[in-house]
Amino acid sequence: MKRVRFRDPAGSIRTGEWSDGELRFGEDNYDPDEVDVLAPSDPTKIVCVGLNYADHAAERNKDVPERPLLFLKPPNAVASHGSTVALPAGKERVDHEAELGVVVGEQCRHVAEEDAMDVVAGFTCANDVSNRDDQDREQNWVRGKAFDNSCPLGPVLATPDEVPDDAAVRLRVNGELRQESSRDQFIFSVPELVAEITTYLTLEPGDVIITGTPAGVAPLEDGDRVEVEIEGIGTLSHDVRGH
Repeated sequence: MKRVRFRDPAGSIRTGEWSDGELRFGEDNYDPDEVDVLAPSDPTKIVCVGLNYADHAAERNKDVPERPLLFLKPPNAVASHGSTVALPAGKERVDHEAELGVVVGEQCRHVAEEDAMDVVAGFTCANDVSNRDDQDREQNWVRGKAFDNSCPLGPVLATPDEVPDDAAVRLRVNGELRQESSRDQFIFSVPELVAEITTYLTLEPGDVIITGTPAGVAPLEDGDRVEVEIEGIGTLSHDVRGH
């Protein structure tokens, strides 16, 4: 089942099902164009994984990490399906990064790998929009990764059984294919990531882990239309506005 959060025409936030081109809540059906689709959860934090595909590490001239490279995006980074992402002003390069998002279903700490999927509510699409100008100048990546609306998520939350272990991950800009890979190319699997992250911090219901991007990252420009497509989930679409 694909769950979706949305604001209905009356302004109420609903959680329903997206099926056959319609959003359903109770006995009410909505056209997706009639509502505001929201991010699939309201996270307290987004835990991000860097360099989790060998080909992306190579294109960034980085070594493949021996353990997951972790950093955070705060709640202000969340954007939704159909939104417009404002790029930071005065930057030469702000890249797209297609990623599989893991939404946490329960409060958890010290989760063993073999139990990791028990705390996963489902998967969604994500775009880790990255300000390379500042990322390449700093160690903590706050300017590079944590700016407003830098993490579009959505459009739905798919249960884990709906997303194949080798699910295709693709990103298009204005219809042009920029990134294409598969979940089975991860260096660190979802269970490994959950176990490592919860060794150090508590995850809350609705928190999101974004699992790294494949090769093909490239700059975004004013007016671009971005589509992140993950097999078994669907397509996250958003626009880009430059300053």
